[in-house]
Amino acid sequence: MVQHPAARLGALAPLLNFLVDHACHPGYIVFNRTVEERSPRMAPDQLSRVFAALADPTRRDIVARLATADATVNELAEPYAVTVQAVSKHLKVLEDAGLVSRSRQAQRRPVHLEAEVFDLMTKWIERYRRQAEARYRRLDEVLRDMPDEPTPT
Repeated sequence: MVQHPAARLGALAPLLNFLVDHACHPGYIVFNRTVEERSPRMAPDQLSRVFAALADPTRRDIVARLATADATVNELAEPYAVTVQAVSKHLKVLEDAGLVSRSRQAQRRPVHLEAEVFDLMTKWIERYRRQAEARYRRLDEVLRDMPDEPTPT
């Protein structure tokens, strides 16, 4: 009788599943670390956590769906070909960044989008947008002051 290759793994199967899960979703390893475990180049400030959480397309999609209405973990997991546990991990990253919160309504535990965090992001983006616009205005002035025809040499 031929034994299935996975059956030979025995006790190593959970470890293999863990490694495969984290290879498919490497953000879990990075974002679930405590501040002390983070690498020096990862700033522990909230803005960095927010942008890091939104770097994953699945989490951005979850945020977009929560913008229309609160939802449970099961409702959020429906359109994805991943487990409810995987969606819970995504929600944990979003929750750690302050983007979502969970409440309890009887037996239901809806996930709620925290809009205040978007104010923080908007202020940061707006500051650099204004600086870029000022540079473009100065460039427009320089181009306007330049002669239309090149001077002969």
